Amino acid sequence: MDDRPAYYEFFAGGGMARAGLGDGWRCLFANDFDRKKAESYRANWGGEALHVGDVRELSTAQLPGRADLVWASFPCQDLSLAGAGAGLAGERSGTFWPFWALMKALRQEGRAPSLIVLENVCGALTSHGGEDFTKICEALAKERYRFGALVIDAALFIPQSRPRLFVIAAREDVAVPSALMRKSANAPFHTRALVAAHERLPKRLRDNWLWWNLPAPPLRNTALIDAIEDAPTDAAWHSVSETNALIAMMSDVNLAKIAEAKRAGRKMVGTLYRRTRYQHGAKVQRAEARFDDIAGCLRTPAGGSSRQYVLVVDKGRVRSRLMSARETARLMGLPEDYLLPATYSDAYHLTGDGVVVPVVRHLAASLLGPLLNTCAVQEAA
Repeated sequence: MDDRPAYYEFFAGGGMARAGLGDGWRCLFANDFDRKKAESYRANWGGEALHVGDVRELSTAQLPGRADLVWASFPCQDLSLAGAGAGLAGERSGTFWPFWALMKALRQEGRAPSLIVLENVCGALTSHGGEDFTKICEALAKERYRFGALVIDAALFIPQSRPRLFVIAAREDVAVPSALMRKSANAPFHTRALVAAHERLPKRLRDNWLWWNLPAPPLRNTALIDAIEDAPTDAAWHSVSETNALIAMMSDVNLAKIAEAKRAGRKMVGTLYRRTRYQHGAKVQRAEARFDDIAGCLRTPAGGSSRQYVLVVDKGRVRSRLMSARETARLMGLPEDYLLPATYSDAYHLTGDGVVVPVVRHLAASLLGPLLNTCAVQEAA
């Protein structure tokens, strides 16, 4: 008998939540509508648990057994600060609702999962003045879950700035050990934006709120340079003129960063994004660099977001190129043997749309696993 905790993985992408949960967990079901991402999922995890299709067309009859945990990294486009602001009424982020209809149906069948994790961008806290976050909390409370949230920046684990919101809900009959709760908010995982979102909730929802106590991870022992390939096969180094064209797009502030990197006396690795800024009322393309040993947040190229560049300053010379697919995978915490899509654009889309593996691993080890262990003890008693 396999006594590992079981889970369903919705909006699974390439299975990064599965990579973070690891072999100590058992996947009963995975779903994504993107066939290209599903190919990567299948290549790395097999297709036995995978269902490719729109979450709107799923029924609980397709969900086998009973999941201890449901993980849902639902689409962020309509909740992102860079998006159009449609929120939970949007075409993409609005898929939360058919997903949630499945959770409601599972409860009616006596199969409500003990734990639910919802992962999204931090813009979910403020979308529509906080109304969308309130709706999520209301949905959880109506199905008899207690819940709280954490904002975790992946930079604590890997050299990428990627803050994300994790709403963690426990079924009302799950006894939460006191060691896993705090009496009030506490840095770094309870940010000011999260505290403000909590304060905006109606009292009936605040009564269901839990301030989760997540320990800080060990200090990160990887640097940005560790993720960079010397000779990637899918991202050629720019010519001198192409690099100079990027530098010409920099403001004085960013030019100063290049000058400082040249004075460092050692090889410096940074990253760069091209951004559209307003100057004197007109749109201007700017190149913005950073040399703080952390990559910028990976984004999918869809919707007009630019791809991230690598900058290397060594012995007074500046080189540039697009970030390679394998580098993006490393910045998501994926192992070297993770099979990426064959094309660069598909690989970048896959990784830029995922959840960071070590973050999931830390949540599983420090919070989700201990909570489910409590459930197991309750059932045994």
